Amino acid sequence: MTSLRRPMGAALPRALVALFALAGTPALGAKAPALVDAAGTYRIASSSTVRFSVGQVGGSGGIAGSFTKFSGTFRIDGDDIGESSVEFTLYPESVNSTEGRIEDFLRSSAVFDAVNYRTVTFRSTAVSQTGPDTATIEGTLTVRGKSRKERFAVALTDWNRRSISFTIRGSVRRSPYGMTVGTPIYSNVVEFNMNIRGQKR
Repeated sequence: MTSLRRPMGAALPRALVALFALAGTPALGAKAPALVDAAGTYRIASSSTVRFSVGQVGGSGGIAGSFTKFSGTFRIDGDDIGESSVEFTLYPESVNSTEGRIEDFLRSSAVFDAVNYRTVTFRSTAVSQTGPDTATIEGTLTVRGKSRKERFAVALTDWNRRSISFTIRGSVRRSPYGMTVGTPIYSNVVEFNMNIRGQKR
């Protein structure tokens, strides 16, 4: 009597698919990263990304770019997230866009005035936890020598014992900082979209 057997070549791909599917499934009872687990002091890594965009009336066009030079530290207090803190500095001369003329314009006295104001700084004044892995950070943003209170939303995306990653989103009105050029054709609101990676100190 001849036994019926599946060819090895047919069974192997199905086995590999099942193996990869299992590897991508969180272990039963596995805990998602939470802010309290990531307690410590971190240095902001250069691999982070700091992007911004300014919309244009009608929805087409606009200006988008990023900053390639920045530094800072942050501390997550595991006992009380509200006692956590952030210090962040970026350098306007490092602004990067799709065209050189736009970069020159953004560095000029009409916008960042990078010659006279070499840094943009943010210092937190309050941190409010909004979920196990999310928080709102309020603080003082200083641009072109003018300081105002601003707020950003933070979400933890990855963490291990040596590094941490999270996203930061925020909207900042530019006119209070003396950057009114282009309005109302270009929006008065600058949207920030940041992916920050920290190395534990």
